[in-house]
Amino acid sequence: MVTTTRTAGPPAVRRERSRAASIGLHALLLSATAIALFPIMWIVLTSLKPRDAWRTSTVQLFSDPSLDNYVQLLTTTDFLRWFANSVIVATGTMVFGVFVSATTGYALSRFRFPGMRPLLWSLLVTQMFPVAILIVPLYNVLASLGLINNHGGLMLAYLTVAVPFCAWMMRGYFNTIPVEIDEAGRVDGLSPFGTFWRLIVPLARPGLAVTAFYSFVTAWGEVAYASAFMISNDNYTLARGLQLFVGQHMAEWGLLTAASVLIAVPAALVFLVVQRNLVTGLTAGANKA
Repeated sequence: MVTTTRTAGPPAVRRERSRAASIGLHALLLSATAIALFPIMWIVLTSLKPRDAWRTSTVQLFSDPSLDNYVQLLTTTDFLRWFANSVIVATGTMVFGVFVSATTGYALSRFRFPGMRPLLWSLLVTQMFPVAILIVPLYNVLASLGLINNHGGLMLAYLTVAVPFCAWMMRGYFNTIPVEIDEAGRVDGLSPFGTFWRLIVPLARPGLAVTAFYSFVTAWGEVAYASAFMISNDNYTLARGLQLFVGQHMAEWGLLTAASVLIAVPAALVFLVVQRNLVTGLTAGANKA
């Protein structure tokens, strides 16, 4: 009888290569995570330091934490007013953005009408222009309507950014919902809008969550339009008001970092509210595509 023995060389080499690749991949991911988290950690830690501590050359991460920056921000500046204005503008943009995007996306998904294809292309083309090009024509339009330095005018400007993308996205999501549901609604005597509101909207909740989150974040963190269209301190949003903390030669880093931490809270809360539907909407759309 002849016996043969298998050499363990090739499998061992493959295991070593796999282990080295895994170590390299994890090292790369850890490095990317550290780079992404460093600015956030710096902002949080700087906001908890005394007012002029950031100027010192020594590195002190957790020594003598203080809330002086937050107290000064909330008591000596108009931060709360700017915060309220931003909540009004972002919430209004989210509500109107969801309604307009959902109805537009549903119409483009279910109905055929003259000019539908040019409308689809126009929704895409509007996303190709940088904000700097759109500021002047939008300013002229809002000025002719008397909406400069007005929260409604700023909402309208933000809707021109959010609605085209969200309407196209909602059209794609509505395409994944069977048309037979609409036909069943018509058989039951529902109008087109009744079918949309009572049958389709409940099924499109994940897509609506994505639209709501995108619309809110678009308005919450936007700077260019807020700086161009808001001219009085009473109507400033956070993006415009925080620019007052930056002087010609020096910035109030303590106030800026404290404000940055507080600004992140509403966006995080909105994300937590829509998180489940947000993930469901993205994965469902990918699976059905």
